[in-house]
Amino acid sequence: MNMVDIILDKRYGRELSDEQIRFFVSGVTDGSLPDYQISALLMAIVLNGMSDREMTTLTLEMAASGDQNDLSYVDGIPVDKHSTGGVGDKITPLVLPLCATFGVQSVKLSGRGLGFTGGTVDKFESIRNFDINPDAASYPQRIKDCGMVISGQTPQLAPADKVLYALRDVTGTVDSIPLIASSIMSKKIAGGAKAIVLDVTCGYGAFMKDEAKARELAQAMIRIGNLAGRKTVAVITDMNQPLGRTCGNVLEMKEVIEVLVGKGAPDVIEVASVIGAKMVSVAGKAGDLEGDELIEECRKRLTDGRALEKYLDLIISQGGTLGSNGLPLYVEQPFEEMKVPAPREGYITKIKADDIGHISVLLGAGRMRKEDPIDYGAGLCFYAKVGDKVRKGDILCSLCHGENATLSEDVLFDCMERVLDAYEISDEPPVPAKAVIDILE
Repeated sequence: MNMVDIILDKRYGRELSDEQIRFFVSGVTDGSLPDYQISALLMAIVLNGMSDREMTTLTLEMAASGDQNDLSYVDGIPVDKHSTGGVGDKITPLVLPLCATFGVQSVKLSGRGLGFTGGTVDKFESIRNFDINPDAASYPQRIKDCGMVISGQTPQLAPADKVLYALRDVTGTVDSIPLIASSIMSKKIAGGAKAIVLDVTCGYGAFMKDEAKARELAQAMIRIGNLAGRKTVAVITDMNQPLGRTCGNVLEMKEVIEVLVGKGAPDVIEVASVIGAKMVSVAGKAGDLEGDELIEECRKRLTDGRALEKYLDLIISQGGTLGSNGLPLYVEQPFEEMKVPAPREGYITKIKADDIGHISVLLGAGRMRKEDPIDYGAGLCFYAKVGDKVRKGDILCSLCHGENATLSEDVLFDCMERVLDAYEISDEPPVPAKAVIDILE
């Protein structure tokens, strides 16, 4: 097997054989292939694409390049959920306990935030004493105790993907449907999932900026999943504006509690209910419920206290500290440092989610490099969202930092100016947007 021949085959648009892809992934994993040859093939894939068979083989070989979780101890079908990223995305802490009320058992491996998209690991780590890296040997007992485990991903999970992702980031080969789809699905399959529900976001705050590209990615991942023997469903969701009323680690985890006690934002409840319903369905735990009836049942369980009880069980199971009110305590408390007023009267027609995400990073809620520290109390609270009518001087949002952190006036006023640029206010109301755009199966 010759790597130059493999590069030339893909350069001239020929399909790679399973043996060629296996040789490539093996060389990536053991370090025998130089970066320049790996990068050359990646660019050829970007230019000429891959067939469904090629994508599936690449996915399965990357999944097999390291450890693969055995979830045979799970009662029923192990289901995983993945989001392609966004701003204010606090869906995972909601759908895991929601699904647990139906008897769905979940082992969720999640990542940290990087850039303007928040990370589920960071959000759970904002709970005082919460163990985000429990020993894998303890998973079966934790599943038995509360039906859920949330954990950071280990370096041994799909290591070939980590090498490829790092090279794609510096060689202009990130924007490729086959490479994105195989990267995501390899980690889901290595994590032990037998069924997968994908939250494919689209809009300003998503990797896929338009609906057509989001659908293309979703359909590619569905085809990979089905060819690999995993039932796969994709939900296309809107990320043109931040999801919910907050952006930032503790702020979002406090909003999770608001949802679970029946006071949540409608868009968060809608997305969580639909994704939860799909997870329950593919796990075979829906009983006689299906379609809108199942979504409505998920909406009830999400907000009537049943999911809250399971959520608190998860916190306790992984060592998190509860206060005298029975709710989680956090490593930092948010402090509202500045409120941003509306510059004019009118209807809010746009809130650019990517701009808001970058502002949250400036406030300290995110990181641009993996080693950057974060302020768990930092972020934004939204008092007005798209469709709301405001008067001049009404509060659009507030800028927060942790009680034990400080921000210079220069940073705060820079963030305020950026917020005003991210909001668009017009005389006419916008056309209402759906939080859930479509469901693909």
